[in-house]
Amino acid sequence: MRKNRAWDQLRNIEIIPNYLKYAEGSALVRWGNNIILAAASVDDRVPPFLKGAGKGWITAEYSMFPRSTDKRRLREGVGTKVSGRSHEIQRMIGRDLRAVTDLNMLGEKTITLDCEVIQADGGTRIASILGGVVSIFLAFKKMVYENQLFDNPLRELIGGVSLGIVKGGKILVDLDYEEDSKALLDLNIVASEKGEVVEVQGAGEGGTFSKEKLLELVDIGIKKSLDIIKIEKEILGI
Repeated sequence: MRKNRAWDQLRNIEIIPNYLKYAEGSALVRWGNNIILAAASVDDRVPPFLKGAGKGWITAEYSMFPRSTDKRRLREGVGTKVSGRSHEIQRMIGRDLRAVTDLNMLGEKTITLDCEVIQADGGTRIASILGGVVSIFLAFKKMVYENQLFDNPLRELIGGVSLGIVKGGKILVDLDYEEDSKALLDLNIVASEKGEVVEVQGAGEGGTFSKEKLLELVDIGIKKSLDIIKIEKEILGI
């Protein structure tokens, strides 16, 4: 199934920071055959439930370009509802970044992360988080430079990876679409640079799996997430 790539080898990752002219922070991510465009926008308002609380908010929108896959998809929100999958991924991106951001330091501002999947080949939610991390760091850096913040509220970087178990019980890291579609178990891990878990998403689609196997996958996922964070640091120069 997998050619010229070891079971635990990540696909090639390329990040172009500040890809967009107008966004406070942005990044183009090429992860294998995935292409993700992410942008962070700053708004001097917060949702109604936070008004007057003196703290900020981070939210995200995720969408797929109609021809990001082998057949054209209907554009979500234009004559169709946003899918449950997109809602789920949007919530994941937002909460994972809120987990490592000092929202009190941000003040009553909202950061919106727009993640557009230009080309999809498995693991787009994890690639979107990568683009989101780089974009929001750059947005915060700009806000500090412009004296809107006294320091960067992002306490830690985060990284993530997809994992799976395929026929024969073999573990694969960073699955492409073909591998993911045949996996008996699908798992997404997001971890902080301290090596702590931010989020675990997974299901035994082809059967059950043991607690021991789950812990093994989480350990592998954390190690690979730390490799992703190293790439982020190189791009951000920190």
